[in-house]
Amino acid sequence: MDVVLSENQTLLQQATRRFVEQEHPVVQTRRLADAKAAFPAETWTQCAAQGWVALFVPEQHGGMAGEAEGAVDAAIVAEELGRQVFAGPFASNAVAAFAIANAGSDAQRAQFLPGLASGEMQAAWCFAGTGPQAGLEPGALTVSDNRFSGSAGFVENGANAGLLLVTARDGQGLSQFVIPADHPGVSVEPLRSLDLGRGYATVRFDGVSVDNGALLGQSGAPGGNFERQLQLALVLQCAETIGLIDRAFEFTLEWVRQRHAFGRPIGSFQALKHRLADHTAEFEAAKAAVAYAAKAVHSSASDAAIAVSIAKSQCGKQGVEIIRDCVQMHGGIGLTWEHDLHFYLRRAVANQSLLGTPAMHHERIAALAGL
Repeated sequence: MDVVLSENQTLLQQATRRFVEQEHPVVQTRRLADAKAAFPAETWTQCAAQGWVALFVPEQHGGMAGEAEGAVDAAIVAEELGRQVFAGPFASNAVAAFAIANAGSDAQRAQFLPGLASGEMQAAWCFAGTGPQAGLEPGALTVSDNRFSGSAGFVENGANAGLLLVTARDGQGLSQFVIPADHPGVSVEPLRSLDLGRGYATVRFDGVSVDNGALLGQSGAPGGNFERQLQLALVLQCAETIGLIDRAFEFTLEWVRQRHAFGRPIGSFQALKHRLADHTAEFEAAKAAVAYAAKAVHSSASDAAIAVSIAKSQCGKQGVEIIRDCVQMHGGIGLTWEHDLHFYLRRAVANQSLLGTPAMHHERIAALAGL
């Protein structure tokens, strides 16, 4: 996050980087990929103890929302997690905690927020369809009289979550529910992903019936809560991409200084200098867009929706382009399984596609601007 951090935010950044580098570096993501294993639940409990999800949870439910700057602080965490291609379910749990804290009843907050803050409970958000245009709007699920059907695709942490946040259309607007993942009529199909460090799933709802106690907020709402949740999810995704780019660029700068050809470092050649300079300018622009988006989402600014779409269009495009060129500048070694760069590129490609592609966000910006 290229912003002026407060003392507490600097401590949060330093503590998160130190913890992830020591306990969950990219080599841990590689080990999970080699073993084809999910992120261990007990390990996520240790991560949640750092207070990451608690940023959105009120103090009376075990959190620190009163002392935190919500989306801004969470973006700081997400960026540090991106630097190590962290495999844990931070964003999915953060969005669920945010949604329940903002729209849930007193009973729902007391029931779910302490577990989310401590990491003892994991959540996933089901709303997107399964087609190529999925990711920005709900519509895959429909609900009538608290009975809903359909399939939600590309659900992050869907296979491991014990709690599902479900957004469905009801003919008048949007209704949201919180239900157990083992509720009758719910089935989960894990998906294969280009991103080897993060799990996704298709979650199917076959005539799932719930009572009013599962309803989050009001039925038939116009979509304000959904939009805020989407904005937070996009900020966290973009901040993670910033961390990916930053670390991959560090790899590359170190490499071009060490690798010699024709008696000199390859980084001294003009062709590489120009590429590195261009990428630096693109990266700084993306960082600025994400920093502004995080502040806009935290303050519920009137331009928050446009800000997050600008950030996504920047990060989605530049993240893949910059890291892909970092691979090329590494030469043959950059294309090997043994080098960590492909984990960064895989995550960047996944982030580019999920929650709307850059092209979809270009259309969203135009629509929001009235063009």
